[in-house]
Amino acid sequence: MQTTLNLLDAAIKVQGLSDWAAQLGLSKRALYTARDRGHLSPAIAGALAEELGQDAKEWIVVAALESERDSACKTRMVKRMGKVLML
Repeated sequence: MQTTLNLLDAAIKVQGLSDWAAQLGLSKRALYTARDRGHLSPAIAGALAEELGQDAKEWIVVAALESERDSACKTRMVKRMGKVLML
């Protein structure tokens, strides 16, 4: 399953987190904090995906689903979007 941490790992292969933070106009700690929490916000995921030449909309959806509390609705949407996004 794809996660926003997969996206962040791909970004780190290109340049360091501090460099990404500066390029995206974020505080230096923003990406480190996101990594520690285990997910990116939808806005950061979309911007990072765009910079990496990936589909920002898909990553925004992944990030939004990651941030949801566990529920029947979340499970349903993860299954549905997984077919579309190949999560």
